[in-house]
Formats: sequence, structure tokens, C-alpha cells
Amino acid sequence: MASLKEIRAKVVSIKSTQKITRAMQMVAASKMRRAQERMDMGRPYAKNMHRVISHLVQAQSDYKHPYMISRPVNRVGFIVVTSDRGLAGGLNINLFKSLLKSVKTYQEQSVEVEFAAIGSKGVSFFKNFGGNVTSVVTDYGDGPSYEHISSPVQTMLDDYQNGKLDRIYLVYNRFINAMTQKPSITQLVPLPEGTLSDDESISHGWDYIYEPDTKTLIDSLMVRYIESLVYQSVLENIASEQSARMVAMKAATDNAGNLIKELQLVYNKLRQAAITREISEIVGGAAAVS
Repeated sequence: MASLKEIRAKVVSIKSTQKITRAMQMVAASKMRRAQERMDMGRPYAKNMHRVISHLVQAQSDYKHPYMISRPVNRVGFIVVTSDRGLAGGLNINLFKSLLKSVKTYQEQSVEVEFAAIGSKGVSFFKNFGGNVTSVVTDYGDGPSYEHISSPVQTMLDDYQNGKLDRIYLVYNRFINAMTQKPSITQLVPLPEGTLSDDESISHGWDYIYEPDTKTLIDSLMVRYIESLVYQSVLENIASEQSARMVAMKAATDNAGNLIKELQLVYNKLRQAAITREISEIVGGAAAVS
């Protein structure tokens, strides 16, 4: 059994660690609130972009943008959004499990797979897992611009345009609430059928005159629409990362507190036993003298 001195040293060490985890919990909570604000600010843009694209597609129903045309699937690309830092519980692990399940399904169908990684954890994962990684971006921070993360996305889209890829998926952690983050694998291109249906426009029968022509606008805005989807997914992943880290650090702080209580109880028992033993020795010595 450990001595009193060793137990005291353990308690001091755990208390020091507890201070660190509590501070990290508070920092993560603050960053999560800011990440949620950025995420909520980006949603109106994505929603309105979807509405404009939907109306343009309905107005030019005889034109199909390449991102709307499905073709036989021989090669698939995955844009994988992960965090740059750890200490976020099982956030990235759960995402990788969902990704591997999807990859296995395609490999069983003899479909080739390639990846683009956004985030250091994704890069580390693919170094161990293997796979054809065409582009990576790391250190994108807590409030990235689209230009910082655009390289992997543009690489994938270029491969799709050139016929090297037949389908692209977006893999990220969807933010549900502060306690829940759900791995999401969403088909990015070609856009799933029904994605650009705008019931509001149909019901009102709105019609517009476009300048320049509708086809030019669709070609220009479709890329912006895809970019908005990717950027929004990165913002959601950041919010998920901070909320998962806050929960993980709270659990670590609570566990440290429980461990301190247990060690304190052992310490008190040992100290009481030592005091009792000393008293017994004093009483025994006095009785022997008398």
C-alpha cells in the first residue's frame, strides 16, 4: 500500500490536472458559443442560395448542369472534415467508423475510392489507414475563410468535371446540440434528385427576367452553392468539436474530483491507523514502565 507521502503527492498532481481540465472546459464552452454564432450566421446564406438555385433550375428546366447529371459509379471521392486538435472524446473516431462502413460498401462493389482531408486528425488517420489522398488542408483554426479550405474541394470538383470521379460525398460531424454530434455522410455531387425543388416558388408561380441568361447564372451559382454546403459543414464540425471537447473536459474534471475523494478517504484511513498505532505504542510503553 502507498505511503501517506505518496498519496499526498498523487492528490496534488490530480488537483493540478483538474485545474487544467476545468480551464479547458471553460475555454471550449466559450469557443462553442462563438462557433454556434458563426454557424447560425451562415445558414441564411446557404438557405437563400438554395432558393435562388432552385428557381433558376425550374426556370431553365431543359438545361442540366454537370453537377445535376448522374452517371454510372466507377470511382467515388470523399471530402472528410475533421478537427485539428484532439481531446474531443469520440468525435473523430465515430466519424471514421461511419466513413469506413461507407467505403467498405463501395469496395465490395469494386468501386475505387479517393479522399480529400480537411483537418489534422483526418490526415493522421489516412496515414495509418492508407487510401488515395489527393489533397489536404490543416490548421484551419476556429473561424476559417472558405479560401483556406477550398483546395481539397476544388480538387475533387475538378476531378468530377474531368470524369475522374463519378460521385463525391461530404463527411463531417453535424451539430445537433451541445451534448449531441452526429456523423453525417452527404452526397455532394451529383446533387440527389429533388434537392433543388422549391415548393414555395412553384406555389406562387413567380417568374423573373434574368440578366445574363439563366444558363450562365446556373453555371456560376451552382459552384457557389456547392461551396456554401462545404463551408457550412466545416462550421458545423467546428461547433461539434468544441461541444465534444467541453463535454469531455467536464467528464475529466468530474472523474478527477471523484479520484481525489477516493484518495482522500484512503489517506484519512492510513493517517488514522498510524495515529492509533502510535497511541497504542505509547500506552503499551507506559504500561510496561509502570
